[in-house]
Amino acid sequence: MSREEWRASLSLSGLYGLRMLGLFIILPVFAVYAETLPGGDSQALAGLAIGIYGLAQALLQIPFGWASDRYGRKPVMYIGLLIFAAGSFVAALATSIWVVILGRLMQGAGAISAVAIALTADLTRESQRSKAMAIIGSTIGLAFAVSLVVGPPLTARIGVEGLFTLTGVLALAALGVVRWLVPDPAGSAGAVRGPARGRLVADLAGVLADREMLRLNYGVLVLHAVLTALFLVVPVALRDAGLPVADHWHVYWPVLLASFVLMAPTLGWAERRARVRGAFLGSIAITLASIVLLAAGLGSITAIAIALALFFTGFNLLEAFLPSLVSRLASESMRGTAIGVYSTIQFLGIFLGGAVGGVLAHTGGLGAVLAFASLLTAAWLAVALRMPPVGRPGSTTSHPTHA
Repeated sequence: MSREEWRASLSLSGLYGLRMLGLFIILPVFAVYAETLPGGDSQALAGLAIGIYGLAQALLQIPFGWASDRYGRKPVMYIGLLIFAAGSFVAALATSIWVVILGRLMQGAGAISAVAIALTADLTRESQRSKAMAIIGSTIGLAFAVSLVVGPPLTARIGVEGLFTLTGVLALAALGVVRWLVPDPAGSAGAVRGPARGRLVADLAGVLADREMLRLNYGVLVLHAVLTALFLVVPVALRDAGLPVADHWHVYWPVLLASFVLMAPTLGWAERRARVRGAFLGSIAITLASIVLLAAGLGSITAIAIALALFFTGFNLLEAFLPSLVSRLASESMRGTAIGVYSTIQFLGIFLGGAVGGVLAHTGGLGAVLAFASLLTAAWLAVALRMPPVGRPGSTTSHPTHA
């Protein structure tokens, strides 16, 4: 990767991580905090306050991505960050659960994840794009770990109101990151303007008619549904296996480090050898195996740690391959729209995993959640097996639909 590609990847991964941290950091503490607010004794409203962020993100990824194709990536990112910051401050000043719900809705309405991925694709060569996407994708696992490790002790110091305020301040600081650290894309206006400038519905129809794009979008739905469902299981399993909640970071950090060490050479090998399809399918298989291992070893901290290391290895690889393949499939003039669809389905996956996983955990226990995750992943593997070969970036077979 060139210096500019590193600069783009690192700065945009920070922005992407902020979005995910805003979703995750209150998860370990919000249920208790909600009880202190008028109306917060309702578990349904507390759940709505958590989930409405992801729902708003899902609904607005496509409009934001499409707007970035027409008006430029950076202007749309400024607007999204300002909306996110405003929602953070509203939530920080909340005097009832309903105001928190409004703040979380506003946070989610700053839906710039698709724009950040599209801008990453704009600023990287196709041969280096999977590496850039891997850097960004890894921030999701990191955001999960940070939220679970840092959330409770930080709340003890500054309160949940302080968490919301801190998130808002970081969003405002991110405006400067976009302005001065993120490179400008080609074109004076910063927009990607191609000959096709049709209406949103027409652009969406083109994206949704692509069979290989649908295959990839189904994959990201499963990947993030499984991720969310697993984190309904893992903290409880670690606690029940004898590890206090305050010590869970002793598992999370080594697991993430091991997964990054395993992921990096695999990604490089796949790109150099033009074995993306094999590595992609292998990553899904590793993810499936990790869930099965987790189900078999719920009573053992060691087994849980090994399963998590395998899961995050597969997860990080897939988080690199999926958006890279989407960006290869999409035409330059519709890249933001295509990645908007992708990001929408990603957040719907988070919503699906949390909603269905929560019901299954309540009615059938941790085993039911893992069975659900296993079935989803096995179905994805079956669908992905029909994926055509993927050649080296820039070759005529680098686009699945042309393979």
